[in-house]
Amino acid sequence: MAQTQDFTAMMKEMMGAFPVDTKAMEDAFKTTATMNEKLSSVALEAAEKSTELSAAWTKDTLSKLAAMTTAKSEPADYAKAMTDFASAQAETAAENMAAFAEIAKKVQMDTVELLMAAGKDISEDMTSAAKKASEEMTAAAKKVTEAAK
Repeated sequence: MAQTQDFTAMMKEMMGAFPVDTKAMEDAFKTTATMNEKLSSVALEAAEKSTELSAAWTKDTLSKLAAMTTAKSEPADYAKAMTDFASAQAETAAENMAAFAEIAKKVQMDTVELLMAAGKDISEDMTSAAKKASEEMTAAAKKVTEAAK
């Protein structure tokens, strides 16, 4: 009877001939972790600035509201207080929305800058890893070819 060839031993030998470079994976992980740290920093800074702006806006609104709700001697004074409050709120809203837009613009610029830098780093890492893997594969293929002769 014909015996079946043991493919397990052949596969082990073949896989052993193609070494895995874990340093490339470690470098990719470190690059990703560094980028995530920087992106988190950008997001946290924006959240902090937005919170400060919101708190200041709220405090300003409440102080203006307190002035509006004081007792007036003439009925016309209530209408004037309401008009003044609405006018001041419109002006404050425009200023604060512009400030929020500046925060968003800075986040966008910082994020694009980080992604561009990370893309460049990752591209360089991948090119280096691919070149090294190609060299190792060529050497392993030669070794297997020579062993088969």
